[in-house]
Amino acid sequence: MKGAYACVTHLTKSGTPDKRIYYFAYPGEKPKFDFSNIKPEGKRVSAFWVNADWLHIKGIEVVGVQVTISDRNTQSECFSNSGSHNIYEGLEMHDGMGIGFFSRAGGYNLILNCDAWRNYDPVCDAAGGANGGNVDGFGSHYSSPGDGPNIFRGCRAWYNSDDGFDCINNGEVTIIENCWAFYNGYSYEGEADAFHSRGDGNGFKAGGYGRNPEVSELPVPVPRNEVRFSLAVGNKSKGFDANYHAAGLLWYNNTAYRNNHNFHMETAAKASPDATTLSFVPGRNHVLVNNLSFKGRSTNLTRIVETTCLMLNNAFDQQFTDSDFVSLDETQLSAPRKPDGTLPDITLLQLKGENSFGAFARP
Repeated sequence: MKGAYACVTHLTKSGTPDKRIYYFAYPGEKPKFDFSNIKPEGKRVSAFWVNADWLHIKGIEVVGVQVTISDRNTQSECFSNSGSHNIYEGLEMHDGMGIGFFSRAGGYNLILNCDAWRNYDPVCDAAGGANGGNVDGFGSHYSSPGDGPNIFRGCRAWYNSDDGFDCINNGEVTIIENCWAFYNGYSYEGEADAFHSRGDGNGFKAGGYGRNPEVSELPVPVPRNEVRFSLAVGNKSKGFDANYHAAGLLWYNNTAYRNNHNFHMETAAKASPDATTLSFVPGRNHVLVNNLSFKGRSTNLTRIVETTCLMLNNAFDQQFTDSDFVSLDETQLSAPRKPDGTLPDITLLQLKGENSFGAFARP
């Protein structure tokens, strides 16, 4: 046990910079850990809690993680990170009630080529009206200034009942690159009845410190998280969301398609020089370069003061048509990964001819 958590596998032994500890699947195999029958009374579940540094975990599949506490906003997790300099590679986290990957401390961690899908918590939904609102694919939280950055690279999140990627409350920089978030904010219950609206439903919730936070609560400096070369498709709410961050964020070469708001850039600031809490204001001090927005269901770009931001070579207002793209076939997003674990090669949302917009921009 670890506080409120029942840790099924608790890794506490650290490696060193010149001698990592490796927990690898045997080549050609993927061990599957099913936690469907693990229901500790009054405890949250962490399938794998890493409270160590310099580990490399690769090729593990986790399914069926349970939530047993019926209070609103409780959560369980497939992988819980409290260490630094760790690598999490080729992990599959799906068909359970827990968050896929949740980093609660530490820095210089790499989350590489991992997938989190079809995770939804009906227990809190039924008891407290949370509606699956805590179950993200990936979370980067609670790091402290000086810990160093955490990087998510080549990861996918879909059909998670809350958000695909969530970076609220982190005290150090989070970098998200070459990642895909699609159909989040829904639960999936079969082809005949696939979409059930659930939690927030943002693809990339790239910042924020809760609702109207005290200025004194903010880390110093406030991290400027970065999202680059990433795709947000068909998420219930926002594709790329600044989530009231208290500093401008960095957005390079991202593509948003068919989200309710493709790019939602609202930030938080003091309403007056002597204010002790932050208020929500249209986005300021962002850097947006080479981003592409197409067919936002409500807006392509919203809640931003463009004159305060660095904006170069974006396609937010350009009038594209379907025929401008090589493909709009969304089934490509969940295609199998390549043998080396990297994302599949797809043509979805690639512009025809030479272009410099979005995740598939040509140099």
